[in-house]
Amino acid sequence: MTKIQPVILAGGTGSRLWPLSRELYPKQLLRLIDHTSLLQTTLLRVTSIPEILPPVIVVGEEHRFITQIQIEELGRFKDFSILLEPIGRNTAPAICGAAEFCRQLGQDVILLILPADHVVLYAEKFAEVVLQAAQLAEDGAVVTIGIQPTGPVTGYGYIEQGKGNSVVSFKEKPDLSVARDYIAKGNYFWNSGMFVFTTKTFMQEMEKFAPEMLSCMIEAVANGTRDGRFFRFEQSAMEKCPNDSIDYALMEKTTNAAVVVADLGWSDIGSWEALWDVLEKDENGNVTSGDVLLEDTRNCLVKSENMLVASVGMEDTLIVETADAILVAPLSRSQDVKKVVTRLKHEHRKEFSLHTTVYRPWGSYTVLEEHPRFQIKRITVSPGAKLSLQMHHHRHEHWVVVSGTARIVNGEDEILLYENQSTYIPAGTVHRLENPGVIALELIEVQNGSYLGEDDIVRFDDVYGRQGLNK
Repeated sequence: MTKIQPVILAGGTGSRLWPLSRELYPKQLLRLIDHTSLLQTTLLRVTSIPEILPPVIVVGEEHRFITQIQIEELGRFKDFSILLEPIGRNTAPAICGAAEFCRQLGQDVILLILPADHVVLYAEKFAEVVLQAAQLAEDGAVVTIGIQPTGPVTGYGYIEQGKGNSVVSFKEKPDLSVARDYIAKGNYFWNSGMFVFTTKTFMQEMEKFAPEMLSCMIEAVANGTRDGRFFRFEQSAMEKCPNDSIDYALMEKTTNAAVVVADLGWSDIGSWEALWDVLEKDENGNVTSGDVLLEDTRNCLVKSENMLVASVGMEDTLIVETADAILVAPLSRSQDVKKVVTRLKHEHRKEFSLHTTVYRPWGSYTVLEEHPRFQIKRITVSPGAKLSLQMHHHRHEHWVVVSGTARIVNGEDEILLYENQSTYIPAGTVHRLENPGVIALELIEVQNGSYLGEDDIVRFDDVYGRQGLNK
């Protein structure tokens, strides 16, 4: 059999899982089910497929470093590629770009397209289904994986199956009465968003039905640039590319569509209610995480990130606490969380995009206190990592080492600081922070000045390729 190339689509923000999911720390990076993130679980799932090729992961530019860190945390992949989208587009351009990238490697492969943020409980069954789909793909089919429905759900699209593996039609998300009718007919299945086809077949089909998109993404790959593990699609070509889903661009139009149906314990975790459905519950139907105290509470999802959350007399309720936000809603209305996120974005609130802890390629920082002219952060630098050589126009910084060793460039001086030692960096001074040790470096940073935004950074040198003025 032709080798199978997994392509993991890891863009998007999962706004219905706010306040846990944020624009710069989206759903696929969250550890919602166990100790691994949804992205990591997806990557581990493909390792059960025989003779699988190294994965290709498509992500937004702003998620590239945390994605790389999570892949490397697994310790299972010596080789992988991360394709960067300089601007947000839909699933069809992402798949087109990945297909062309794989084609440029010089061989026709079977592409296995997987969203990074779905749950599949039955991993062994998943591998069997993929191999079955791959056989159809070798015969020229464009295969989608259909999920055996457990009820008349209105949040999923549906696939109407004909004879054998043939597809009659794809249906948009129905209302409840239509969904019940689909279930009663017995040949309608949830559209999982997982696809299998050869590179050759996909390119031929896209040339028929979406030639402009294919042309744009071929150009985006041809003019793209490589940066270590990363390959960046060329931005101007992507800007010209139509913004369509793979269902609309291809699956609803091709005459070669086929479906393989399975019960995989699948969910797209599109809402807090969907997460509650798949997680283990206590004797009262509650799902809890963190420091939670329940009294006379039933069928609730209660999650605490930082402090004690107590619930008394609640039913069918969602309560999620993070360091900077608390969400309370009926579980049945968890889809409406997206309305809150829309308002946050419209009002330019930081809770839309950031947590109080922000991850960087060198480690992370946590905002402990924030005021108009000063803020306090806890900075953690990984062993052997270093920040960019940089300068700020508007803020002064005071650093106090809490644990570990810091090598610091402060203007013309280079110094080593140890626990309880400190230094002061005036605005306009070129500086750099490095951890030369084998344990994490932690320090407290006090910033003060007329402007404290993260975009007040001029980078002169950076091991992560972020030179210039950027975030």
